[in-house]
Amino acid sequence: MHIKYFDAHAHIQFPQFDADREEVIARMKKEGVAALVVGTDYETSAAAVSLAEAHDNIWASVGLHPTDVMNETFDEKKLFELARHEKVAAIGECGLDYFRTEGTEEIKQKQKEVFRKHIEIAIARDKALMIHSRPSKGTNDSYEDALLILGEHKKIAGGKLRGNIHFFAGAPEIAKRFFALKFSISFTGVITFSADYDESVKAAPEHLIMAETDCPFVAPVPYRGKRNEPVQVREVVKRMIELRGADEKFCETLLRNAENMFKIKLISSD
Repeated sequence: MHIKYFDAHAHIQFPQFDADREEVIARMKKEGVAALVVGTDYETSAAAVSLAEAHDNIWASVGLHPTDVMNETFDEKKLFELARHEKVAAIGECGLDYFRTEGTEEIKQKQKEVFRKHIEIAIARDKALMIHSRPSKGTNDSYEDALLILGEHKKIAGGKLRGNIHFFAGAPEIAKRFFALKFSISFTGVITFSADYDESVKAAPEHLIMAETDCPFVAPVPYRGKRNEPVQVREVVKRMIELRGADEKFCETLLRNAENMFKIKLISSD
């Protein structure tokens, strides 16, 4: 299979794909699309690993989503063991989500505690982090806290701490601070119907940008209102190329970025 595109954040193990998951994967292979399938709890993380085992164009990310930290006991040992698998390329989705915490300090502290444990596993296993950060309305609070926590660990771990900020929705100045830590940022189909993140897409360093679908959510134009799937990452890449004034070589740049971040092989040496 000749890989042309990489979806840096997909959830094809979710129930929305139960009826036609193999058909979705077949379309991916036909169109040259590889993906990182991201878990949000232990069950979906294990399912992501199973898909990665079965398909050469799929890798897995394993973790506990911040909005689930009060619903599922974080089992550090089980996740550490799951992360041993050779097709696990990242730890997460993990991070901080303050959008619906309504200022509840207990939830925020629990999210921070679990986030730090994910970071420790990522460093120990030499895996990238897949970070979810969603601030409360009208603020950058979750980004500020994530930057503080990552900065603390970066001082100790140095280059061993790496990762990607998925579904980035912050201001360009916030993006620059993540870039300073050598973290990449991935953009979704939102950039095909909103100009809010145009400047961040344009300003991102060429080696620290990726494309994602976050499927089955946020389908890009012209698929809005329908279920999203990995092949539609093409529309995200197309919009990136337009915004950056790039050419088709940018597709290979995105593949190399994923290779470097997740330590996987996407570009054929043929």
